[in-house]
Amino acid sequence: MMTPRQFLVPAGLLLVLIASGILLPCIGQTFQTPGSEIYALRFHRTALALIAGAGLALAGLVFQAMFRNPLATPYTLGVASGAAFGAALCLQTTIRFGLPGLIGFIPTVSLGAFFGASLAMGIVLGLTRRRETSTEQMLLAGVAVNFFFASLIMLIQYLSNPHDTFQILRWTMGGVQNATFLSDWLGLLPIVLMLMLFLMLQSRTMNVFVTGSDRAKSLGVNVGRFRLLLFIVTSLVVGAIVSVTGPIGFVGLLIPHIARLLTGPDHRILIVSTAFLGATFLAVCDTAGRLLASPGEFPVGIITSLLGGPFFLWLLLKRK
Repeated sequence: MMTPRQFLVPAGLLLVLIASGILLPCIGQTFQTPGSEIYALRFHRTALALIAGAGLALAGLVFQAMFRNPLATPYTLGVASGAAFGAALCLQTTIRFGLPGLIGFIPTVSLGAFFGASLAMGIVLGLTRRRETSTEQMLLAGVAVNFFFASLIMLIQYLSNPHDTFQILRWTMGGVQNATFLSDWLGLLPIVLMLMLFLMLQSRTMNVFVTGSDRAKSLGVNVGRFRLLLFIVTSLVVGAIVSVTGPIGFVGLLIPHIARLLTGPDHRILIVSTAFLGATFLAVCDTAGRLLASPGEFPVGIITSLLGGPFFLWLLLKRK
C-alpha cells in the first residue's frame, strides 16, 4: 500500500518542474519576461533540457534495475559512445545538409548520432544473442563497445582539421544551447513520454525484477526477454536524446538515487518521480551554466559532470 508521502513527493516534483519551465527562461544576463523574443529562445532550450533530463534519468533508472547495480548509467552499454562516433563522423566529413523529417528538418549530425547509437546497440545484441544473456555478459560487451567507439572518436579527431576537431570536442561535451525553435524539442517529447508510459505499465514487473533473477523466474517473469526488451527500448530513447543534445553524463546516475531517497524503491512511484526530478535537474544545470560563464556559457555536460563525479566516488565508497 502506498503512503501519503509517495503521493505528495511526485506531486511536489511536478509543481517544481512546471515552475522551472516558466521561471528559468527569465533568468540570464538580463531578466526577461514571458512574451519577449529572448524569453522565447531561452524557453526552447529549457524545454529541451526538461525533456532530455527526464529521458536520461529514466534510462538510468532502467539500467540500474536491469543490472541491479547502482553504478550503471545509460552510457554503460556504449550507446552514447556509438552516438558520439556517428556525429563525429558526420562532422569530420563536413556534410552540412538536412533531410525532411516529421517536424522540420533533421540535421545530418543528429541522424549520424542516432544511427551510431543503433549500431552500438546492435553490436551488443549480436555479441550476446547466441546464449541466454546474463547481466554480466551484457555489461562486459557494453564496456568493450564503449572503448571501441571511444577509440574511433579519438582517431577521427586526430585525422580532422582543427576546426572539425573543435566541433567534435564541443559536441561531445553535450548541450541544449542549439534549441531555438519548437521543432528542436517537440520531436523528443513523444519519445520520452512513450518511454515513461511503457515503464509505468511495466512497473510491477520491474519491482519483481530487481529482487533477483531466481525470484522473478519463480513468479513467471521471462527474465531474458524482459531484460532484452528494456535494453532495446531504453537504448533507442537514449540514442534519440544524444543525437539532439550530445552525450550528457551523470544525469542517469544521480537522479534515480535521489528519487529513491525521496520515495523509496517502488517503481510505481519511482518512475514518475525520477522523470520529474531529472527534467528539473538538467534545466537548472543548463541555467547555471549560462549564469556562471555569463556573457558566455558552460556546456551543460560540464556542469553535470562536475556534480556527478564526486557523487560517483561517494557511491563507490558507500558500496565498500
